[in-house]
Amino acid sequence: MDHHHTHNTGSRDLRMARSMCWHCQSEMSGEYFCERCVKVQPVSKETDYFTCFGLPRRLTIDSKKLEAKFYEMSRAFHPDFYQNKSETEQAISLGNAATLNTAYRTLRDPIQRAEYLLDLEAGSVKDIRTSPPSDLFEEILELQETVEAYRASDRTSETGRQLLTQLVAERQALDQRKQDMEHHLQQICTEWDALQDRGEATSQARTERDRLLKQMREILSNRTYVKNIVNDLAATIG
Repeated sequence: MDHHHTHNTGSRDLRMARSMCWHCQSEMSGEYFCERCVKVQPVSKETDYFTCFGLPRRLTIDSKKLEAKFYEMSRAFHPDFYQNKSETEQAISLGNAATLNTAYRTLRDPIQRAEYLLDLEAGSVKDIRTSPPSDLFEEILELQETVEAYRASDRTSETGRQLLTQLVAERQALDQRKQDMEHHLQQICTEWDALQDRGEATSQARTERDRLLKQMREILSNRTYVKNIVNDLAATIG
């Protein structure tokens, strides 16, 4: 039996890159293997990662189901199975496998998943903060002065040791703040999923949607800034 037949059924719920098979030009109905010529078909560049795995755009995902779906699809597109196929089929299998790997890495991480959904729903969230969150502004200025003083100090002196102790405490406090932000983000994600599940098309629902997306963007942006500060502190104090 042709290997492709063994995986046809499990992949039918996925989106096609085109409406016609690239090989025999027969009409496609959504699966990744043509029913007529059984050639592998490319994952659409326009297909979002949620759709890739047959998932709704929700921020709470069953990680075990996601993993199972990923391995199922990875087997279907694994390049090893296409070594004796045409160059086109080999290229498609490689492209599909790469897309699946990226999609899986993105969706299995809660932060990357939220950033990706925000990108889909409200435009890019990749803008990195260049200024600290307003409630951290004074604290960050003082922290930067402490870091500079520590770098200029004799690390073995009493002053150097005191500055190090202070920086360690600051790092722990900022790390806790980052965790608090992630907890808050989780609450917003739960609200988002509930709103999506209701499926309302009212102006009130749209207002609520925009509010949640704005909050998500703010938390993610602040978290990125704080994470970078924590990483810089870790590099400074070792």
